[in-house]
Amino acid sequence: MPTYVYRAVTRTGVIVRNKVESASKQNLIKSLKNNNLIPIAVQQVSYNTVNRQKKQKKNVTDIQEIMKNVNTTQIGINKSKTLSTKEKVNLYFAKSEKITQRDLVVFTQNFYLLKKANFNNIHALNTIIQSTDNLSLRGILEDILAGVEAGENMYTTMEYYSNIFPYIYINMIKVGELSGSLTNSLQQAVKYLDETEAVNRRLKSILIPNIILFVLLIVMLLVGTLVAIPAIEGVFAALGTRETLPAITLWFKDFIYSALDYWYIPIGIIVGIAVGLIFYVRTPKGKYNFHYFKYKAPVFGTLIFALDFSRFMKAMLLNLRNGMRIQDAIEVSKNVIQNYVMLSIIETSINNILIGQSWIEPFEKSGLTSSMMTEMLKIGMQTDLTEMMEKLIEYMDIDIDNIMTRIMKVLPQIVYSIVGILLIFFVLVVLVPCVQVYMGNFIFSAYGY
Repeated sequence: MPTYVYRAVTRTGVIVRNKVESASKQNLIKSLKNNNLIPIAVQQVSYNTVNRQKKQKKNVTDIQEIMKNVNTTQIGINKSKTLSTKEKVNLYFAKSEKITQRDLVVFTQNFYLLKKANFNNIHALNTIIQSTDNLSLRGILEDILAGVEAGENMYTTMEYYSNIFPYIYINMIKVGELSGSLTNSLQQAVKYLDETEAVNRRLKSILIPNIILFVLLIVMLLVGTLVAIPAIEGVFAALGTRETLPAITLWFKDFIYSALDYWYIPIGIIVGIAVGLIFYVRTPKGKYNFHYFKYKAPVFGTLIFALDFSRFMKAMLLNLRNGMRIQDAIEVSKNVIQNYVMLSIIETSINNILIGQSWIEPFEKSGLTSSMMTEMLKIGMQTDLTEMMEKLIEYMDIDIDNIMTRIMKVLPQIVYSIVGILLIFFVLVVLVPCVQVYMGNFIFSAYGY
């Protein structure tokens, strides 16, 4: 029998939540009303891939505290209706249905189109829920709808599903709801998801084949050292030849056998370094330094900073267009940023406004932004800031495109270089001794020629 999670209001105005079994959604709603509960939302729990975080919502009372006054133990227990074989099969497959990145993109696109058509949030969510085939996603959207009907913002419920909605995505919705420009935020979210998916595809197309090749070379190197090299040495010893294997082959063989004999030493060192780094990164100073390293990292550092700064500027522009003061716009827009370095720059920028100094100065002094970015903002402060920020965002989009193009040119060269070095090492260690055996010169040496 299907399981449902319902949210309802008691006569005293307390919101309750419970999980029960029922033959159908309609039967459960009828049972709730018979027990003096007004249903807010009833959602079918037919998925096991979504684990809601154990975090108490501000407007929901602990169910154990109200069980004394409200009898919900028998609600929804109605076994008069049995499911057909087809329904059981559908529910079985629905339990393992995953929410993909594509599902999230389609939901965001549809929600954006409905908002652009002047649908309110409740009407838009209801419309999307009816057309959503993925039961896992439908259950989450029904929960979001219940929160909106109860007077909450959408992002407050999305935060409970952070394993489905990316952190940046949630904060884009948050900025849109707080600034009154949800439609524009949804447009940004669609673009963010599309760009992320495109970048991931491009990176996978380069990395995955080369990673597979790298792993295969490592396996061949180890197997050749542990199997082929001892066999060749056995042939040399049996014939009594004076020929010896290459020095690099003998060194690598000794190294592998030593590593196998004292395996706990390298593993202990690796685990110790990993644990030390994890604990260090969890400290405030360690996290700040790690986030600073992200911005300064070779190849990807410039791109990570450009994406964060562009995202912040877009969020700030949305807020300024909705009539916010610069200080309030910065305060709300910082929610789209997760990097501690960028957040510290933004906080310094807010403090500068409070003491009457330039909010652009901290970005300039950080050494991370280019002179083009800061100069455009300075000119905007003297003329029209929103218009200049639009031009800045256009410039940054072009810059991010150029950075991506450079990365896609450099990354294959780096990967090919690493694989090439490993391939040369494999030839010297394993293939050269095999060629020696194939040529047969050691036989002449064995007979004194």
